[in-house]
Amino acid sequence: MTGTASPSARRITDALLEECGRTYAAEAGIRLRDTPQPLYQLLVLSHLLSARIRASVAVAAARALFAHGMRTPRRMADATWQQRVDALGEGGYRRYDERTSTQLGEGAHLVLDVWKGDLRRLRAEADGDTEAVRAGLQRVPGIGPAGADIFVREVQAVWPETGFWVGAKGLQGAERLGLPTSTGRLAEVTRDRDRAAFAAALVRAALDRETAETVRESALAGK
Repeated sequence: MTGTASPSARRITDALLEECGRTYAAEAGIRLRDTPQPLYQLLVLSHLLSARIRASVAVAAARALFAHGMRTPRRMADATWQQRVDALGEGGYRRYDERTSTQLGEGAHLVLDVWKGDLRRLRAEADGDTEAVRAGLQRVPGIGPAGADIFVREVQAVWPETGFWVGAKGLQGAERLGLPTSTGRLAEVTRDRDRAAFAAALVRAALDRETAETVRESALAGK
């Protein structure tokens, strides 16, 4: 279904973007471009965010890994298991630090072996098929359906062929805010806006009821 978004949906969208319209990649200090290093950093962040842990902790852990030089698959693979554990702990990512350190090392080796360290090769293999991108990502240890969703949701800014993607968690946020709960109708709502930032903001609304209430109140006040 397509058509013109309702004024109330537009107001909620504007309030949402004003309140929390920032991608998780940006929050983690990743300047996302279609180049190997930031794409790999997004993969690491997607891995960390997909665990049952607060998003703020996952972002802090990603920042710590990058601050310790683990910004590329080669540097991640060359780091010791303990160095990765220590960086994760520095970011507060302690519950899953040992397993995650192992997965990050194995994942870095896979990215190097399969895609020569460049996830644009995965993009080329997928040839515009989002499900092929998601399937390829799930070859990486620690990346399941949730991690693949996160990566595709954030990468849509630089891989537009994936189409508009909010994922299951984003749709939960839309429902909480009273926005349409189909991807097609949400695409109408966010026309001419930053769709990756909008999708991330929907996720934040799903994760934090207070954020959703603040956005709805702001939208009502702007009537």
